[in-house]
Amino acid sequence: MSDHTYSTALAWTGSTGAGYRDYDRDHTLGLGGANHLVASADAAFRGDSRLPNPEQLLVAAASSCQLLSFLAVAAFAGIDVVAYDDDATGRMPQGDSPMRITEIELRPMIRVRGADAANVAALVERAHEECYIANSLSGTVRVTPRIEVVS
Repeated sequence: MSDHTYSTALAWTGSTGAGYRDYDRDHTLGLGGANHLVASADAAFRGDSRLPNPEQLLVAAASSCQLLSFLAVAAFAGIDVVAYDDDATGRMPQGDSPMRITEIELRPMIRVRGADAANVAALVERAHEECYIANSLSGTVRVTPRIEVVS
């Protein structure tokens, strides 16, 4: 089996000639084909708070990977997942060197039809163990699910 590779493209133009405070942080991320995302730095680093930043994208990647891993293991287990919402946060302490996201907490609200909540919780953990993004990070990724069984 060959390696999987993932490519993106990034484009920025501007000038840093006036120093740190004065250059534009906005840039375009190409995600393949016609898929482009305009991003910036975090507002704390003089970016545009209206645009996504790399730190948010990292947290979003962890959240998305957990969702997709969970849906796969649930489907294989015959669990009917009817809704999945996640409010995820990442923490990057100031003063740590090197600066990095040290912790991501995923808090999915998972609604399943006619399943045992304990079995679903076990599948959440299995999905976490299989999540490529979480396995690629040096920081801690915690999953704190809430599970609701609906009829």
